[in-house]
Amino acid sequence: MTHDPQPPTQAAAGRSRRLSVHIERFPIAGRFTISRGAKTEAVVVVAEIRAGDAVGRGECVPYARYGETVEGVAAAIDAARPLIEAGIDRFALSAAMGAGAARNALDCALIDLEAKRAGRAAADLLGLGPLRPLVTAYTLSLGSPDEMATAAAAAAHRPVLKIKLGGEGDPERVRAVRAAAPSAWIIADANEAWSENTFAANMAACAEAGVMLIEQPLPAGDDALLGRVARPVPVCADESLHVAGQVAALAGRYDAVNIKLDKTGGLTEALLAAAEARRLGLDIMAGCMVGTSLAMAPALLLAQHATFVDLDGPLLLARDREPGLVYDGSTVSPPEPALWG
Repeated sequence: MTHDPQPPTQAAAGRSRRLSVHIERFPIAGRFTISRGAKTEAVVVVAEIRAGDAVGRGECVPYARYGETVEGVAAAIDAARPLIEAGIDRFALSAAMGAGAARNALDCALIDLEAKRAGRAAADLLGLGPLRPLVTAYTLSLGSPDEMATAAAAAAHRPVLKIKLGGEGDPERVRAVRAAAPSAWIIADANEAWSENTFAANMAACAEAGVMLIEQPLPAGDDALLGRVARPVPVCADESLHVAGQVAALAGRYDAVNIKLDKTGGLTEALLAAAEARRLGLDIMAGCMVGTSLAMAPALLLAQHATFVDLDGPLLLARDREPGLVYDGSTVSPPEPALWG
């Protein structure tokens, strides 16, 4: 009597997996400055999951604002080794690990591995359909009005500029950028730097300059004012939003949400957050930390149905990884399988 061979169980298949973790550094072109500080390099953590000849990769950017360190995130990824090598899938991973950079690297690596083993595009596996090129915002660092005007003039050919603000003196910064880039769409990102005392003047300056969106003007957890005042310029939650379960509480105070894979803990949760935002009538920004093309590639899947796209990380680097995404000015093409997905 013979038996047809049975497909291996998930655990059996998973025993052939091997996880490796790498810390990599990429220089930033100049200095990247926001209200909380400045940096001159992007330090990223990469998870690689190998199964036979297939390798899935995911990149994350640990963020001190959320209590993360590079060493701590690398250790958290390594601590998940027994789960990864035992064959856990990305849905079970979401239940086993908290949201954040470490889970993002593993989630994206698992999606990439699944696509590589299936010989199909990740977008196809996720039911997202063919990907198209997208126009990304281009970020200008926080500086004096004169410094930001100089940077804006150099980038005035780009269709969308995102300007970092810092609280005091922001009306002058906004006016200087608008004068230097009169045709660009402008997104203003305060990174929690405004207060109830500065909000009215800063909002008025943004409205006068035709700013299209203001990101996280007030500190997360101290933003009740947004539900009580007029918002002549739409306001987008960034630091206030991490996972899908938080979206509903933001409706009424915010008009949009900035979904970043390093906050949600991967593309799997990011797509859930986007679906919840759409259900509630909130616009979506697909955002990023300063990372390489490997971090941007899965976010491009999220960005396909976003109102605002801010995936300019590689444009801010002096050197990107190879192969990387192809940028034609501010237009970024979908990733090739050799990079991700």
